[in-house]
Amino acid sequence: MNLFRIILQVGDLERAAAFYGQLLGREGRRVGGGRVYFDCGPIVALLGVDAPAPVPEYIYLAVPDVDAVFARARELGALANEDVHGEPAGAIVKRPWGERSFYAVDPWGNGLCFVDEGTLFR
Repeated sequence: MNLFRIILQVGDLERAAAFYGQLLGREGRRVGGGRVYFDCGPIVALLGVDAPAPVPEYIYLAVPDVDAVFARARELGALANEDVHGEPAGAIVKRPWGERSFYAVDPWGNGLCFVDEGTLFR
């Protein structure tokens, strides 16, 4: 069994596609039905709706260059403002379980955590 798609609800599909394109460093693909797909291993799908409901928990993405993604998230004003285990979520930190990561939030409240793929805890 494999996870193949995660859907994030967004309020403005054009704005969301531009935001995620910059954040993820890749182009999205319009697939119809008010959706844009980003190939991130499993598909990260944006679904344009009138009243978006954010996912209840963070989505975790392994990346080869966490520093580059962090710089893009900072430029977008997307760094999370809370703490995770006593450390700033919006800073690149080695977490207690050994992963080097930071947390971000999109304009619709969907939480994302970007993890240095060389430090993944499995």
